[in-house]
Amino acid sequence: MNDLKKMAELIGGGSFDERFLRLYENAETARKRYLHLIDLFKEQFENGEDIRFFSAPGRTEVCGNHTDHNKGKVIAAAINLDAAACASKTDNNIIFIKSENYPGDRIDLSVLTPQKNEREKSASLVRGVASRFKQLGYNIGGFNAVTVNNVLKGSGMSSSASYEVLVGTMLNYLYNDGKISPVTIAEIAQYAENEFFGKPCGLMDQMACSVGGFVKIDFGNGDAPVIEPVSFDFASCGHSLCIVDTRADHADLTDEYASIRSEMEAVAGIFGKKCLRETSEDDVLNNIALIRDKLGERPVLRALHFYAENKRVDCEAEALAKGDFEKFKEITISSGLSSYTYNQNVFAASAPQSQPVALALALSEKVLSGKGAWRVHGGGFAGTIQAFVPNELLSKYKSTLESVFGEGACYVLKIRPVGGTEV
Repeated sequence: MNDLKKMAELIGGGSFDERFLRLYENAETARKRYLHLIDLFKEQFENGEDIRFFSAPGRTEVCGNHTDHNKGKVIAAAINLDAAACASKTDNNIIFIKSENYPGDRIDLSVLTPQKNEREKSASLVRGVASRFKQLGYNIGGFNAVTVNNVLKGSGMSSSASYEVLVGTMLNYLYNDGKISPVTIAEIAQYAENEFFGKPCGLMDQMACSVGGFVKIDFGNGDAPVIEPVSFDFASCGHSLCIVDTRADHADLTDEYASIRSEMEAVAGIFGKKCLRETSEDDVLNNIALIRDKLGERPVLRALHFYAENKRVDCEAEALAKGDFEKFKEITISSGLSSYTYNQNVFAASAPQSQPVALALALSEKVLSGKGAWRVHGGGFAGTIQAFVPNELLSKYKSTLESVFGEGACYVLKIRPVGGTEV
């Protein structure tokens, strides 16, 4: 129906601008990006019929720092960086996806079991998504696609989850008329990463990327997390979301990350439980002397962070639903302080002289005190921070943080209301 030349004319002429503005801030920038996708498709496949476009966003953690692994609660949100694709159906039962600057993946859909040589590679994600579609009784089929992805790797924005959701979104619209829910697409993406890629991830990343906007997730029932979209028009609040990459070395921090989960679970183990969600704050408060004697003080503090953070998630979701952004910022700051003082994932105890995240938070407080909000983002220790910055302070905030961490370290983002979708 639409060959490459015709589609390029439509995009260049602004026919897609209204759709682009649902997903991106700037239609002109989006036009250039999707015209680039067409060029990549033409370079790889020469031509194609019924060309279609798809997008799946990255995500940011908003509240619930280090709670999901103990069946806690989180709020996450889709952002306006994404994985985008140009695709065309084929009748050869082969999915061929070429991501820009990477070799192409060729997936024969007659083989839908994990392949050892694909483990921890993108091909495993494609095969895993297709396999789960088939297991659940959905339609699958071949297609050719090229993709581009501007979700920043290693920044806590989940570039891998956006790619998984993108693959599921393409199969959903190409072969199932878009009838599969975003929640199901997220669960399929998680399955692919767990069973085919080999990473035992939770569901938060995929859910935020697939559903879009703000989403509250309660992992209390591990087999059936409760998903609640939170209605809030971020564009109306007069703030920008900034993610600051401290550009510090993540090497040798595996034990630091793992200790948070293991210490929380050790506290639960005192009461014969597997995770903190199966215990109560009163259990810990009434037995601090016992826990301290067996485990030390830090596990107690991390447990207290867990319980308080779950409450903050509920309060923050309520504030957003009521349109109370000032209350939301107040809770965000509280979440960050708890992560710093109780959860203690702002710097590594093994390298106390290296505190880039702590420095970024201190600079944020200097600029934003009384006006914005700031907190550690994601895993912590040597990664990124998150800030909600009043637009009138955006230039000052960006220049202040980049004067220390380097040009381009501060990414200015928006909350995207749309998850995985056909464009």
